[in-house]
Amino acid sequence: MLDVTPLVAAVDRIADRLRAAPQSRLQRGAAAEGLALARELAARAHRLEFPGEEPWPMPDAGMFAVADQVAVAGHDLAEALRTASAEDLAEAVAFVEKAADRI
Repeated sequence: MLDVTPLVAAVDRIADRLRAAPQSRLQRGAAAEGLALARELAARAHRLEFPGEEPWPMPDAGMFAVADQVAVAGHDLAEALRTASAEDLAEAVAFVEKAADRI
């Protein structure tokens, strides 16, 4: 089993930043970037858990919910990656860290 702590920590940092962000920053694009991240994390988790199935789309629950969407999708992906390859985990961590730069 892989230690997914680096992914969980990276996801939690982004979620905390989004929760602390002022409404104006969320409106200027941070919420949209967060939602895009949450959707991608959810899709990756779905593909790992249900190979061959089309991932379900994550709905837009609004700018004030996006931090929780990132956290939930990120934690779901972390659980799915526990039995995956180290390369898959490293790729996910790198993806989240790049997203943090955009958010």
